[in-house]
Amino acid sequence: MPPFLRSLGPAVTRSSPAEALRAGAGALAGLGIAGLFVLGPAVDSRLGLYLIAPFGATSVLLFAVPNSPLAQPWSAIVGNAVAATAGVAVCLAVDDPVLRIALAVGLAIAAMMLCRAVHPPAGAVAMTAAMSPDAIADLGFRFVLAPVTLGTVLLVCIAVLYARATGRHYPFRQFDAPPRPPDAGSARDPRPGLSEAELAGILDRYRQSFNLGTADLARLIGAAELQAAAHRQGAATAADIMSRDLVTVAAETPLAEVAALFRRHRFASLPVTGEGGRYFGVIFQYHLIERASEDAFRLGRDFAAGMRRLTGRGQPLRAADVMSVAGPRAVASTPVAALLPMMADGAVDAVPVLDRGRIAGIVTRSDIIGALARQSLG
Repeated sequence: MPPFLRSLGPAVTRSSPAEALRAGAGALAGLGIAGLFVLGPAVDSRLGLYLIAPFGATSVLLFAVPNSPLAQPWSAIVGNAVAATAGVAVCLAVDDPVLRIALAVGLAIAAMMLCRAVHPPAGAVAMTAAMSPDAIADLGFRFVLAPVTLGTVLLVCIAVLYARATGRHYPFRQFDAPPRPPDAGSARDPRPGLSEAELAGILDRYRQSFNLGTADLARLIGAAELQAAAHRQGAATAADIMSRDLVTVAAETPLAEVAALFRRHRFASLPVTGEGGRYFGVIFQYHLIERASEDAFRLGRDFAAGMRRLTGRGQPLRAADVMSVAGPRAVASTPVAALLPMMADGAVDAVPVLDRGRIAGIVTRSDIIGALARQSLG
């Protein structure tokens, strides 16, 4: 097929039915809740609480592509508000309908870009204001507050809750230098050694700043590097590189002892096991820090209060209270190429290797990096 004809086809990857259902159900929930409990389908000239068509386009971004920079809270809320302001101002100042619509949308786009708040549905917000002179004459700049800003804030809040409930990231993941400092028991972060400014420069050079954020670009580059490295590993499996001489803890082990083991051995992770080596879960170092912070917040005290519980000077916590049970797992025959993506996004530091529900070994990032180094040297 000629390149031109191919360019007319879909430009995005295929979505799974589950993801399509997730996005559609999110928009249904968002607009349904907004329409039933706060806003409404009919124009309320007194309160200005009513649904406008651009909210449908905003819902597409918030629920279908929540990682897009165009869908983030700042872009959605500020973009819609700025566009509404431009639309109302032009509507009140210009009589000619064609000029009014074109000028409102043009000014809205320029203002959004200057505010770093580009949100495509906001163009429709400005157009809606310009096409509704009677409503704008009645509402004036109150249109900016309600329905536009209030409705957008409500949709964003619903999108945040829905994303957490369905396992997605929203708001957008921000760029951070390696989230946990490496130590003797862990390998480097799989993302490339590029600063946020360098990643932003790449996006700007290829005019992709509105399509991708620096955090996800870093993760994509890192994942691509690891996948390329996996190709060079050939038929290597988890059994070839996993650590077998393991130190484990029981579910009832106090966190004070767990913390002591991390300090003594500088491990990246500690498996939690039961009788006969039955695998229950795994504890990473950051689990201890997160739990201490959560306890301190819940108790309404400073960070030291949470640490006192961790170290056993308050109500003691156990390994079972902080271990992860939902992380990725492998078997001895799992290819290294399949292990790499499991750790590529930085969410886990190690993958347990199981044999009929019992712990047989564990593959850490340092195991993988060591295998890659041996392969490149040999």
